[in-house]
Amino acid sequence: MKKKIIPVVLLLAAASLIFFKVRSGRDFRYAGTIEATETDLSARISGVIDSYGAREGEAVKKGGVITAIDCDDLRLAAGIASEDFKRAEELFKGGSLSKENFDRLKYKRDDSALKVQWCTIKSPVSGRLLYAYREKGELVAPGTKLATVADLSEVWAYIYVPHDLLAKLSTGMEIKGYLPEAGEKEFPGRVSVIYSEAEFTPKNVQTRKERTRLVFAVKVTFPNPEETLKPGMTLEVKLPE
Repeated sequence: MKKKIIPVVLLLAAASLIFFKVRSGRDFRYAGTIEATETDLSARISGVIDSYGAREGEAVKKGGVITAIDCDDLRLAAGIASEDFKRAEELFKGGSLSKENFDRLKYKRDDSALKVQWCTIKSPVSGRLLYAYREKGELVAPGTKLATVADLSEVWAYIYVPHDLLAKLSTGMEIKGYLPEAGEKEFPGRVSVIYSEAEFTPKNVQTRKERTRLVFAVKVTFPNPEETLKPGMTLEVKLPE
């Protein structure tokens, strides 16, 4: 049984050596996973989802409506509170309403109006709707996550470099990223953060030998005006030699 296994092991070892030899030459690149600024949007009131202003993957504008919650009861309460306050103003001016009651009605009006604003969930940034977690007609409670919006105008990735290369890097240094899925399309970028604390190579590195090396995390940032780079993509980064 062992005699049959040995050739397979030798074959795998040889393939592994070839792979790492190619990757360790002049064209060695560091792989990182693309990330972007993602914002979770949650409900602040209870109610039934009335509609979504965009579908997953669609572009959204800052201030654009992402989700609308049906809250006719809150709008009715806000209208009543507004009318009550108008009457209170006249009574207060005439001296027939105490300051305490006047302030209470004013607070009720403002609070009701604010809750009506919460019926519409708007995007805080321009970007794309990554995820819509609920469906129209679902009842949601305060704190329920409704959607995630990503700003894709600038993205980044973390790569891990050995200490002997760290001295050659500096914040602001221009680098190049390559997307294998797009025919080696080149993306200009820069080194934005160099972390000073060493750590072991992340567990997703293939070999045990590589995982035991101490490396330094480097954040590389890329302008992404055409939104070609998406969160989760693997980008290969070439650093100066």
